Amino acid sequence: MTDVTLPSLGESVTEGIITQWFKKVGDTVARDEPLFEVSTDKVDSEMPSPAAGVLIQILAEEGDTVETGSRVAVIDDSGAATPIAQEPRPDTVASASTSSPTPEGPKSDATATGVVVSPVVRRILADGGVEPSTLQGSGPGGSITRRDAERAVLDGPTEELVVALSNGRRRMGQHMAVSAQVTPHGFVAIEARGDVFVELDALGRTTRDGVAITDEMLVSLAAVRALAEFEFLNATFTGEDLVVHRTVNLGLVRSVAEDGMLVPVVHAAAGLTLRALARRVSELDERVASRHLTTDDLMGGTFTVLGAPSSNTLWSEPIIIQPQVAVLSVGAVREVPVVVTDNGAATVGVGRRLVLGLSFDHRITEPVAAASYLERVAQLLAGLDVEGER
Repeated sequence: MTDVTLPSLGESVTEGIITQWFKKVGDTVARDEPLFEVSTDKVDSEMPSPAAGVLIQILAEEGDTVETGSRVAVIDDSGAATPIAQEPRPDTVASASTSSPTPEGPKSDATATGVVVSPVVRRILADGGVEPSTLQGSGPGGSITRRDAERAVLDGPTEELVVALSNGRRRMGQHMAVSAQVTPHGFVAIEARGDVFVELDALGRTTRDGVAITDEMLVSLAAVRALAEFEFLNATFTGEDLVVHRTVNLGLVRSVAEDGMLVPVVHAAAGLTLRALARRVSELDERVASRHLTTDDLMGGTFTVLGAPSSNTLWSEPIIIQPQVAVLSVGAVREVPVVVTDNGAATVGVGRRLVLGLSFDHRITEPVAAASYLERVAQLLAGLDVEGER
């Protein structure tokens, strides 16, 4: 005879619920053939038979909670099997004896309602405020499956959707994965004053030509001008050689639903005024929206700016676009409490601030120099002559 016991089901798991027997008393079973299913708070598992023979006794019914190590069945592996009577269950013993009652074992919702409910299912239903007795299970013997519980809680379809990636998103992922593997990324961020944006609001957020001016444009203008003092960031790798560019070709990250993102390029951005930069960026954005970008619009970038992805974004830590060596990220401009000093007296007022971040290639620089670049961007941003350049 071979006793079938409930094996250890993982760390911290001490019991499980028998949710289904795949064999009945008198059935022949092969060694390692699935014999019954058990459910715990962590997983549902099929338990294999420990021996080949005939199942002659089942000691734990579907819906019973069983401690690990307990006997749940008996298999006759002698070849001459005769089913034997079921052992009395603890609750039967308790009801038949008044002199020495046997405490009942732990019960699940299954034993209370007649519906088989595993710990996982019970937890889903409890969290969702659904009574197990109100459901018609689709599992064996009317048991409530995890999918039944999810559907009842969500009150809608729970089937997974298989979505094929677009070619654009696949290419974007491949490119970013290569960059993450070949480039030793570093990142620094600083908080910058945003008083210039107050001035822009007062003047109006358009150029004299009527082109919209965004926060990203102001930061980009300062970023391009700061590169004149930090030329090593306006560079690309060609094989093992670093090529430092004298011309700044500014890439601007744009979100595109079908393709994830595109990075159109403002060529020869150094020397542009705010008005000229706004016009060039506006033209590129129109071509992005109409899907009329040319190959030239997407080629030749030497430095990239990522504008704030949302009005609540504090900062981003972007992956460098190969073969470039740096990308500047712009956080949302926020109104925050700031300390104002007037004649030696400190008070708290309201000011505008934003976070500037720089992802950089450790092969060409380190955090101190990267932070110095960001500080210079912040200085140039604060000193922009918005009225004169718009």
